[in-house]
Amino acid sequence: MKQTLVIGSTVVDIIVQVPRIPATGEDVNIVSQHMQLGGCAYNVSHMLRLTGTPHILCSPVGSGIYGDYVAARLADTGIPCFIRLDNIPNGCCYCLVEDGGERSFMSCHGAEYLFQKNWMTRIDCNNADSVYICGLEIEEPTGIEIISFLEEHTELIVFFAPGPRIQYLPADHLERLFRLKPVLHLNREEACSFTGCSDPADAARCLYRKTGNMLVITLGKEGALVLEDDKVCHIPGFPAEVTDTIGAGDSHIGALIAYLKMGFPLKQAAEQANRLAAAVVATKGAILSPEDFQTVIRSFKVV
Repeated sequence: MKQTLVIGSTVVDIIVQVPRIPATGEDVNIVSQHMQLGGCAYNVSHMLRLTGTPHILCSPVGSGIYGDYVAARLADTGIPCFIRLDNIPNGCCYCLVEDGGERSFMSCHGAEYLFQKNWMTRIDCNNADSVYICGLEIEEPTGIEIISFLEEHTELIVFFAPGPRIQYLPADHLERLFRLKPVLHLNREEACSFTGCSDPADAARCLYRKTGNMLVITLGKEGALVLEDDKVCHIPGFPAEVTDTIGAGDSHIGALIAYLKMGFPLKQAAEQANRLAAAVVATKGAILSPEDFQTVIRSFKVV
């Protein structure tokens, strides 16, 4: 199996548990706080690592206390540091988790969201068949470097998760990405707000007309919609006791990539992704432990 290039951020998630988001001028006591590795690309790569899917985490690491934390945790996990930028601070993400598990993000962007195409010369792209990208990096001024790299490597299958910032991405950047026929992965709100459709199935068809490729729209506890060959199918979700929803979407697309590369049809890959995402929302933070992952996959029924 060839590698997937995972382009994007690795950050420090500072997870703060609060009863609720305070109103302006209000004072609330937090329940707990802790730090762990996060960032869309890291979360995706973690799911690929759990599933044994070959990949390279193409994530720049910056300087400062957050950069040192990221570099140390990557080393502890045995993940090579893709490139270290000693003159640009690494950022962090404040994850406010309310009772009920809903999360709100406040991000401080740094080196982890920057990208240079020439960094990819250290990679043997002949040993890769796919690439994951996120909308957050495309929105940055250096996002054009990612697009240019992809345009030079049209042999790679592009998995694109635009995220909630999809409406703020430059239209010409999106148009160039859509011409690459990416596999899109969005949630209901992102798909509907971008297309102007109230029905996610209609949003899926609208997006398909732009890319001509399969796509997935996640629906939270209701599961996901998948579209392939202009046909929409609902894949039911799995029940979960929500701890927090951090990283659920990243884990979903990471699992989707993994099971597609294993040869699963799209519907079955989405089913496995739904199951793993449900396990993530029942876990504190964005990632499953190897032990929890093994517990989940033992429940898989492969047809």
